[in-house]
Amino acid sequence: MSSPDTLARLEATIAARRGADPESSYVARLNAKGIGKIAQKLGEEATETVIAALTQDHQALAGEAADLLFHLMVLLGAKGVPLAEVLAELDRREGVSGIAEKAARARD
Repeated sequence: MSSPDTLARLEATIAARRGADPESSYVARLNAKGIGKIAQKLGEEATETVIAALTQDHQALAGEAADLLFHLMVLLGAKGVPLAEVLAELDRREGVSGIAEKAARARD
C-alpha cells in the first residue's frame, strides 16, 4: 500500500542508483546521458500521461502518472532539488488561488 513516504523512499532509491553501473540501473543510464535526456524522457512521459487521460482507462492513467512522477523525481535528483523543497513550495501555495499565485509570479 502506498503512503506519503512512497515519494521519500523513491527519492532515496533514485539517489542510491544515480551512481550505479548504467548497464544495471535505468536511473544510472539516464543520468549518464545527461539532463537533456532526462528532461526529454520526462516530456515523453508527460505526453503519454495526457494521452492516457484522454483515451485510456483509469489503470492506464495511473500507470502513466506513476511513470511521470518517477521521471520527475529522476530530474529533480539530477538537478539537486530535494523533494522537500518541492513539497515546501506546494505548502506555501496551499490556500492561495491559482490565479492569484500565477499573477504574483508574473509580477516578480
